[in-house]
Amino acid sequence: MIPAASFAGKRVSLFGLGGSGIATAHALIAGGADILAWDDNPDSVAKAAAAGIATGDLRGADWSRFAAFVLSPGVPLTHPKPHWTVELARGAGVEVIGDIELFCRERIQRAPAAPFVAITGTNGKSTTTALTAHILKSARRDTQMGGNIGRAIMTLDPPEPERHYVVECSSYQIDLAPSINPTAGVLLNLTPDHLDRHGTMAHYASIKERLVAGSDTAIIGIDDSWCAQIADRLERAGRQVIRISKRLPLTDGYFADGTNLMEAVHGRYSRIAFLEGIGSLRGQHNAQNALAAVAACLRVGLELGEIQTGLESFPGLAHRMEQVGRKGHVLFINDSKATNADAAAPALSSFNRIYWIAGGLPKEGGIEPLRGFFPRIAKAYLIGEAAPAFSATLGEAVPYEISGTLAAAVEHAAHEAASDTGGEAVVLLSPACASFDQFKNFEVRGEAFRQAATAIDGVKPIGGPR
Repeated sequence: MIPAASFAGKRVSLFGLGGSGIATAHALIAGGADILAWDDNPDSVAKAAAAGIATGDLRGADWSRFAAFVLSPGVPLTHPKPHWTVELARGAGVEVIGDIELFCRERIQRAPAAPFVAITGTNGKSTTTALTAHILKSARRDTQMGGNIGRAIMTLDPPEPERHYVVECSSYQIDLAPSINPTAGVLLNLTPDHLDRHGTMAHYASIKERLVAGSDTAIIGIDDSWCAQIADRLERAGRQVIRISKRLPLTDGYFADGTNLMEAVHGRYSRIAFLEGIGSLRGQHNAQNALAAVAACLRVGLELGEIQTGLESFPGLAHRMEQVGRKGHVLFINDSKATNADAAAPALSSFNRIYWIAGGLPKEGGIEPLRGFFPRIAKAYLIGEAAPAFSATLGEAVPYEISGTLAAAVEHAAHEAASDTGGEAVVLLSPACASFDQFKNFEVRGEAFRQAATAIDGVKPIGGPR
């Protein structure tokens, strides 16, 4: 735990008593703060009280006594309208912050030189965060990973000069971290997302920009216009900017040439790393993730040899193009995290002979946006509520069956892929749907796929995340 000593002896209000909220409350108490916590869920309040956290309805609190208000990132700050606690805090002139901000203040007080990599973007945050942390750990650096992935940030070990922090930051968290100041800040990409919470794309992008604007070095993917403009704007303001691209040769920066990761210096190119044969980092999207991780690791002092070793041993993330097992020429891939068409596109773009398991609780737009990948699909196996609609979209373009259940789909896809004579065949769960019609969440769905695939006679599990 990181005791939040920056509020020692001060009264602090807190709203949101989920896992990260309770962790933050304990960190404030350990640092000597006097806190009053609340939640709209009575069960959460009771749980916090049982854990020794002082609770009380903030509607009746004396806000003039609070030095700060700590808000859970899941609670609306601006749109569609500020939560009632935010309005009370602002009315009393109390600053509104989150747990990432608490971490930033503790780092500056305790160990300002502690290497700090913060990663954001619309897509790829979790993979890039996990990859960066893995490379650092494989190079025997003292490494802590958390934030929007894994552990709540205030549960990490306290800052020390040689302790490396790799933190995934959502837009909600950045919005509550006004002094965020990473050693290396990564902005991967921007596409419309969470606009119900941010109002407009411009506002969403401006929040993401804060992370790299506060960084010693800003590492920015420039393959979309929003990020390209941010890179240009920060450079004009005198910030140190490293551009990365998954497809463009750059004059200066890092870019991908197939599976080769290249450095450009004044228009001259050299290979600094490669992804050939690294199954956990297939596809252009993972090339961008790897470029960002490489740039960040170089910025905090790693050597290229250490970085390549880390890339080659990266196991990937569970349910995100996870390599589950292999039987001969048939590879089984769990991409259960792909809960809409856009999320399924990277996996479909990464393989040439696909036995595609799709379906579940459908999202708006269905799979029509994936039509360009249909030639890669040998056959589709449709499950869940979306099966009739997906079959109508596939029509005569792709052979399909309505399997109904995931277990049946895995069995049938594995049997037919085994007879494919066209080289490597991939049984791919990339549903392009939510899971809630048949499973509690995408993790349970992915685990069911993993169990069904590895139960097939002759399938050899591939070591990876669990």
